[in-house]
Amino acid sequence: MGIGGFGTGTVLGILGGIVVGAVLGYLLKHFLGAAQMKSAQAEAQRLLEEAQSKYKETILAARDEALKIRDEAEEELKRKRADLQKEEIRLQRRRDALDHKMDRLEKRERKLNQRQSKLDKLKNELEAAKEERLRELERISQMSVEEARETLLQTVEEETRQEMARKIRQVEAEAQEMADRRAMEIIATAVQRLASEEVAETTVSMVPLPNDEMKGRIIGRGGRNIRAFEKATGVDVVVDDTPEAVVLSCFDPVRREIARVALSKLIVDGRIHPARIEKIVEKAREEVEAIIQEEGERAIHEVGIPTMHPELIQLLGRLHFRTSYGQNVLQHSIETAHLAGMMAAELGADVALAKEGGLLHDIGKAVDQQREGAHAEIGAEIARRLGKSEAIVNCIAAHHGETETQSVEAILVEAADAISGARPGARRESLETYLKRVQALEEVANSFEGVDQSYAIQAGREIRILVKPQDIDDLAAIRLSKEIAKTVETNLEYPGQIKVTVIRETRAVEYAK
Repeated sequence: MGIGGFGTGTVLGILGGIVVGAVLGYLLKHFLGAAQMKSAQAEAQRLLEEAQSKYKETILAARDEALKIRDEAEEELKRKRADLQKEEIRLQRRRDALDHKMDRLEKRERKLNQRQSKLDKLKNELEAAKEERLRELERISQMSVEEARETLLQTVEEETRQEMARKIRQVEAEAQEMADRRAMEIIATAVQRLASEEVAETTVSMVPLPNDEMKGRIIGRGGRNIRAFEKATGVDVVVDDTPEAVVLSCFDPVRREIARVALSKLIVDGRIHPARIEKIVEKAREEVEAIIQEEGERAIHEVGIPTMHPELIQLLGRLHFRTSYGQNVLQHSIETAHLAGMMAAELGADVALAKEGGLLHDIGKAVDQQREGAHAEIGAEIARRLGKSEAIVNCIAAHHGETETQSVEAILVEAADAISGARPGARRESLETYLKRVQALEEVANSFEGVDQSYAIQAGREIRILVKPQDIDDLAAIRLSKEIAKTVETNLEYPGQIKVTVIRETRAVEYAK
């Protein structure tokens, strides 16, 4: 800053103006002379006044500029002070945060020191135990060789006994599991093939007669006609006191149907003798074979399968003459295919695979009277032999749980089979009877001590029992399942078999605070 608050440039400008004025005055006085002195002085006076006027204006302008600069400086100072205050506040906050972090670090350090102290203490204890063990070993080492060997043998023998006991328990458990599984397979196969309820429905056909005299003609002289008929058809003909009827008995439904058709034709024709019997039986066989072919083709067309192996079509047609608890097996297979296809469509699975697996799932029932094993295994073997994919084979093999399901479609076929066969009204069991049977099953289970809840599932084919873990241990759960199964066998009547599953669950709950 200059004098009086003016800038250095402004002062120099004013002094320059004065000097210029003086010099001009001197020159005018010197060159113009005395004559012109007066006018020169007047001109100098004018110039001086103008200079003074300009000086005043310059002074005022400089003062205004100085005030403006001072105001700007004060505004800048205020801004800088505000920025400094903000920075000071931010630094104070950071200082507080650092202090908080330092406090936490100090607390953590104290905890770490405490843990380190505990670890050091444990280390010392371990060192002491190690030294004690070393002293014990030193004491043992002072024993004789025989004494040391005897001690070692006793220790090894005790450990070996415990390991052997564990292995024995494991082998016994595995053997029990395998035996139970094999027993269930044998029982399931026997029930499937020889259950009395099914035998009464599927192994006997009744043929009406116009009169009782026809019985004598069917038997023939010396029984030759009935023997020829039984030999040609492979069916037992039962002629008893039933009025105006004879009974045809055979496990093979196709042979039984051939015999029924042939006997009906012989009764209508009236000519019954061995030669005529053989001819009529052959015609009846051709008619039944045509029906089998027609029914098989109808089934695949109804389900929507374009082509299929001829042998599989024949086997499907044979299911038309097979029933299960009053339910036609072919119709049940078609229904299963539709159900599986609809569920597959809802879930976005392979609809064609689900339909074909559902249609063929009971294909083994067409020949299960002629082969050993469960019909699911037989059907899977047939499908594999005839070139079906492993997905189809798995749908057939796993629909009763004998094989592990490998696809969503196999699970859907299993569910559709249960829905079609187990729903009330599908088989020869009324809704009221079905509900009473399921209720009786649950009541039997609930009658045992320690049972918490019981649920009959799979349309009464399985019952699951939840027991109280504080009252029933693992061994008691095994014993309870056997007792319930025995009680069900003794007191209830039911088709097939019922699986009894006892579930013991212990839950430990704790809250982290």
